[in-house]
Amino acid sequence: MEKRLTRGAGILLPISSLPSPYGIGTFGKAAYEFADKLKKAGQTYWQVLPIGPTSYGDSPYQSFSTFAGNPYFIDLEMLIEEGILKKESADTADWGQSEDDIDYSKIYENRFEILREAFSNFKGNEDYNVFVEENSSWIEDYALFMACKEHFGQREWLLWDDDIKTREPAAIKHYSEMLGDKIEFWKFIQFKFYSQWRSLKKYVNGKGIKIIGDIPIYVALDSSDVWANPGQYQLDNNLKPVDVAGCPPDIFSDYGQKWGNPLYNWEIMEKDGFKWWKKRMASAAGMYDVIRIDHFIGMAKYYAIPADGVPSEGEYRLGPGRKLTDAIDEAISGTAQIIAEDLGVAMPEAKKLLKETGYPGMKVLEFAFDGNCNNEYLPHNYDKNYVVYSGTHDNETLMGYFQSLGSKSAKYMQAYTGCHEEEELAKGIIKLAYASVADTAIIQMQDILLKDNKARINLPSTIGQNWRWRLKEGEFNSKEIEELFNLADIYYRLPEIVYRKRAYEERRAEQSRKGIRKAKGKRIEKGKRTERSRKKGNKKRKA
Repeated sequence: MEKRLTRGAGILLPISSLPSPYGIGTFGKAAYEFADKLKKAGQTYWQVLPIGPTSYGDSPYQSFSTFAGNPYFIDLEMLIEEGILKKESADTADWGQSEDDIDYSKIYENRFEILREAFSNFKGNEDYNVFVEENSSWIEDYALFMACKEHFGQREWLLWDDDIKTREPAAIKHYSEMLGDKIEFWKFIQFKFYSQWRSLKKYVNGKGIKIIGDIPIYVALDSSDVWANPGQYQLDNNLKPVDVAGCPPDIFSDYGQKWGNPLYNWEIMEKDGFKWWKKRMASAAGMYDVIRIDHFIGMAKYYAIPADGVPSEGEYRLGPGRKLTDAIDEAISGTAQIIAEDLGVAMPEAKKLLKETGYPGMKVLEFAFDGNCNNEYLPHNYDKNYVVYSGTHDNETLMGYFQSLGSKSAKYMQAYTGCHEEEELAKGIIKLAYASVADTAIIQMQDILLKDNKARINLPSTIGQNWRWRLKEGEFNSKEIEELFNLADIYYRLPEIVYRKRAYEERRAEQSRKGIRKAKGKRIEKGKRTERSRKKGNKKRKA
């Protein structure tokens, strides 16, 4: 597996942030149009956030399943064209009133009713049967899990009746029979999700663009993953977490972060050769071209917080390290590449693991300007095997970031970039990313459009305001596309095929010029021979 990414550039834009008439971005028309624009802009990568089903808080990093897809991303217009959904049903539903904001309460209230209408009109086919069979290792548990959640009023599985909570065989049989129609509905949802996603990915790849997909290192407690395999996690006798995941106070939060995810039982996972992780990574490799592993440092050393405690009460423990990354490489060999999100508290164990794996790490320019010229996030300190970002989904937008800078940092940034006004600075930061030696440069769409913090995608450790921003139709247009193309061209980040085509055209042009010169030379030489013959004939006549 080639570990380093091809030198290039890309845009970070979640699927949810695409324009659409139905309240949230989907795999529909706007996604295909965005791929066209990426190609015109000379981009090599499109980074999306996790595309799994979201739960409470709407975070894509807290999902009901590692393997399932988000029902919200199924494009309704495609279902209408397929003939299993009436257009008036989709058009009359209330999806919220804003073009640039997602109203998740409206989506939740209406989306599943619309999808159930499509399900009722779906007759099934061989493709569906094959899909269910090929994905039986996860979809049976997931569909039953979601059907049971409906049955128990959407409560988390720890609050279900004991028999199904503990997966007694008789209970599994009973609920599978009783909830049969609901189970089929959730399988249908995944069939449509995967069908539409694979068609979109094929189109995007056909444009010469690779998709970067995120996977959270941890899974949600309220998920089919934990419910179906509780022995893989650090749970007590009541199936509740002993400790949970998070991180200590850092540059993202003075309080720290308590994510609440159950921690893996690494000893158990190692005994079966990390079978679950291999299955997970193989699935991700089928969905994405490049997999960004969120919180990669947790593989080297993870932070454990008491389930009833606060982040400052946590402690670091050794993770599986190279044993796990070797298993990952085995699972995805030849099919996908990895980006290691190695941000956060610096630790020797994580740096050592990153170096041993050969995975590219991450650099974030918003972390660079503290006035220290040895700051590892400044471009002059980079190595090639990195992915540089203006900021990530957890950061402020560049325009918002400038507002929060202290005077020392602002002066250093101005001196470093040679820019002074905020819009000029934002473009200067993007230029720094493109000009750096880092193999890959990824810029948030909000930063390309010079958006302020109203367009921020996520503020860690908060809920209710995140994952909502949407791109309006027509906002990303020829002006931004041309600017990005020129940057990519100047700093050798255009797709390789562009340079090959350009070289070919230059060779053809040079050959054409040589041909013209050669033909002209032949005409001149022919003229000279004719003149010599004429003179020779004149001499003979005179003689």
